[in-house]
Amino acid sequence: MGILEELLKDVPIPKVAKVRQVFDSEKLEDPEGELRLQLGLDKFKGKIEPGAKVAIAVGSRGINKIAELTAVTVSFLKEQGAEPFIVPAMGSHGGATAEGQKEVLAHLGITEESAGCRILSSMDVVQVGELPNGLPVYVDKFAYEADGIVVINRVKPHTAFRGKVESGIMKMISIGLGKQKGAEATHQLGFKHMAEYVPMMANVILNKLPFLFAVATVENAYDQVAKVEVLLPEEIEEREPELLKLAKSLMPKLYFNQLDVLVIDEIGKNISGDGMDPNITGRYPTPYAWGGPEVTKMVVLDLTKDSKGNANGVGTADFTTKRLADKMDFAATYANGLTSTVVGPTHLSTVLPSDKLAIQAAIKTSNILDFTKVRMVRIKNTLKLGEIEVSEALLEEVQKEPNLELVSELYELSFDEEGNLF
Repeated sequence: MGILEELLKDVPIPKVAKVRQVFDSEKLEDPEGELRLQLGLDKFKGKIEPGAKVAIAVGSRGINKIAELTAVTVSFLKEQGAEPFIVPAMGSHGGATAEGQKEVLAHLGITEESAGCRILSSMDVVQVGELPNGLPVYVDKFAYEADGIVVINRVKPHTAFRGKVESGIMKMISIGLGKQKGAEATHQLGFKHMAEYVPMMANVILNKLPFLFAVATVENAYDQVAKVEVLLPEEIEEREPELLKLAKSLMPKLYFNQLDVLVIDEIGKNISGDGMDPNITGRYPTPYAWGGPEVTKMVVLDLTKDSKGNANGVGTADFTTKRLADKMDFAATYANGLTSTVVGPTHLSTVLPSDKLAIQAAIKTSNILDFTKVRMVRIKNTLKLGEIEVSEALLEEVQKEPNLELVSELYELSFDEEGNLF
């Protein structure tokens, strides 16, 4: 028995019970139909010249119905006589390469066949202006040369700053369309100023280039489209803050204000840009965002295959496993920190040989007197919060919270011979 096993052998892991979390399930039954309906409004008539080459900016985050909504937008533009094409608008994602960004779109279901138009992917950009402080403002070369630009994105809370606009249309314009150079410029002075710079940069671009409209979506806690709104360029700055408020009201959460231990089965870039959504965990990469539970110790056990070795976010946890560490692509992970200038999430947290030891380490260091009364929650990832596991010490709170439902008796967590969860 090694020193780690010796130190942790007497730390008990509590029994847990399955609990169902209930969230607002408001959704659109036909998001594509709603988009078609809105594009048919009078305010969009005559906006598109026949023969116009229109760039449709599509990003890299998991967005419900993104392939279908993109196809509807392409179809609408073709009906107006335009020649639409897609440009990836995802900053430095996809390994900051043209082919990598096209592969990200394909993974989201967006191909030339599914969309019905060409995809022009390049990391080349054009500087279209600069902020008063000298920060340059960049735009994808293909979008810059187009006769019109359309942006499609989900509006949601950011993971590293708070502002009137966070993740959404204006961020996609300022960072997504700016490719790697635009993302780097926007992050250069840190997240402290992001709430100011994102709309400023977006407005520079909106004022310089022929934007036609933006398609904004808001999702409910079950990752379903709750709202679609098509905005003219002059409507974006006024409407996006309202859509952000709606997004925050609909997002999922953990119904506990304080936890001793939070166990997360998997993290990954396909789950959140931060590997796991800080809005759920309460662990933020910067001091400029807040919300969520107070968590004393956090454990992440594995990395998703779709993350392709990018373990950004593992540094915000206290403990992880050798299994996760062995899957890390350090170059891909560190590229996140070098672009965003926030390197804490790319650090490697304390590595334990197995799931069991990692959980025991978190319990041992959670600063409580009686380990049998540890307030522990286990989740699969920050996207799947409909059913969670909670320790016995939390059952009284479960009974009092109307949005929580106990769905099993208490049981022991099961580990294999190597100490990993089944």
